[in-house]
Amino acid sequence: MSPARVDALECREAGSEADKEKEGRGTWRHAAFHVATMIATPAAYAPLPFAVASLGWPLGVSSLVIGTLVTWCSSLVVASLWQWDGEKHTTYQLLAKSIFGRWGYWYVSFFQQVASVGNNIALLIAAGSSLKAVYKLYHTTDDGAMTLQQFILLFSALELLLSQLPDIHSLRWLNAICTASTIGFAGTSIGVTIYDGYLTGRKEVDYSLQGNTATKIFRSFNALGTIAFSFGDAMLPEIQSTVREPVKANMYKGVSAAYTIIVVSYWTLAFSGYWAFGSQVQPYILSSLTAPRWVIVMANLFAVIQITGCFQIYCRPTFAHFEEGVKLKNVTGKSRIWRLMYTSTYMAAITLVSAAMPFFGDLVSVCGAISFTPLDFVLPALMFLMTRKGNITEDFGLQCTVKVLCFAAAILFSIVGALACLGAIRSIVLDIKTYRFFHDM
Repeated sequence: MSPARVDALECREAGSEADKEKEGRGTWRHAAFHVATMIATPAAYAPLPFAVASLGWPLGVSSLVIGTLVTWCSSLVVASLWQWDGEKHTTYQLLAKSIFGRWGYWYVSFFQQVASVGNNIALLIAAGSSLKAVYKLYHTTDDGAMTLQQFILLFSALELLLSQLPDIHSLRWLNAICTASTIGFAGTSIGVTIYDGYLTGRKEVDYSLQGNTATKIFRSFNALGTIAFSFGDAMLPEIQSTVREPVKANMYKGVSAAYTIIVVSYWTLAFSGYWAFGSQVQPYILSSLTAPRWVIVMANLFAVIQITGCFQIYCRPTFAHFEEGVKLKNVTGKSRIWRLMYTSTYMAAITLVSAAMPFFGDLVSVCGAISFTPLDFVLPALMFLMTRKGNITEDFGLQCTVKVLCFAAAILFSIVGALACLGAIRSIVLDIKTYRFFHDM
């Protein structure tokens, strides 16, 4: 064999080994851990009773059920397109680019970054609120009391440490613990909510919508953004790239397993929270709970543990952009130092925003309206429409029905996102004017 052919063979073997190293190693269970950790966070759970209270029983229940079904189907659609044109699309950006071209890439890039940053700001506030809630249960004196901002700073330091892990797959065991904490948070929160509900005189609970007509309308808009936020799964292709063959089948199982947890926990907590406290339920459900104390402590600690993993998943797209810049500068030999620098910069920026504007409920709503609605409700419908050209059965009636449903979903949820954004912005403006957040600290 000639030296040239030997070199070519060695190059092919080296390439195949590199490809094997890039292949996913996770099971469907790992995918379920990642998806459940990404979606079912306390920041998503906690405001749901308040969202239902802002809409009332009929509209609140139907909105939550529709949101669950639509995002579950959207997740399966995105998972089915991971290799739709014969190439593996390891990020949501690349998948959108392969279907829509460059505008799809930049569309997803923008909204994914908004989702990542906005979600992590909300998560920092939620984690800080849970830590302070535990602290206040054991330290009732005001002398030297720690503030919400200090707890946000402590949690931010923990996330900076975890940010040094290289990728999502390296978080698999952390996310397994977080998934267990998701179930623990849901179980304890639901249990103590029902307990408090029975302690309360049922005749004293008011289920009517609060405020004047304008307030009711804008609160309902705000609630739609909160529900959209609660189903945020803007990084399914990134998770799917960590899954072993058969990738699609494993991802379908992982998504469905995660949504089983979501359906049971979301619906139960949302409805029991509204049933227990009515229109007086707080935007962060744990703030409404009163007894028993040890269960409230457990629920808050479960929340902090779960948020720890979710935060890491959502910061990865932002880190990926930094890493691309580092590679362009040919400084791979100093990658760890660079990683510490850009993760520190990121954590410092979002910690500053979280501490300065701790409007948990409003930030959740505006993040859901601006980022998760386009990525989770609108874009998957358009993707399905574009990629099914020529693949749908020749039945003309079925083709028209599919097109109408996809266009209707895209238009409807675009309108919902715009209205939710208006409601959230109005709430933030009101909070700033009244300085209400100082009374929550």
